[in-house]
Amino acid sequence: MKQSEIFRENAEHCAFLAENSNNEPTYRRYKRMESAWLALAHEQDWLDGEIAPIEVANGIPLNLNTPE
Repeated sequence: MKQSEIFRENAEHCAFLAENSNNEPTYRRYKRMESAWLALAHEQDWLDGEIAPIEVANGIPLNLNTPE
């Protein structure tokens, strides 16, 4: 199993825990953890060469291959 798949499973587990939480702070904590695991999975895919890097400027993805 790829490392990114393990990270995505952890994210799914956090999502499950969030949906079954009994208060708002716990829900938000698990949702933040879910987002963090998904970000790690995405980065691991990039590190493994599964996805191409994207240039970003001020939070906006840039496609450097399109004519202006």
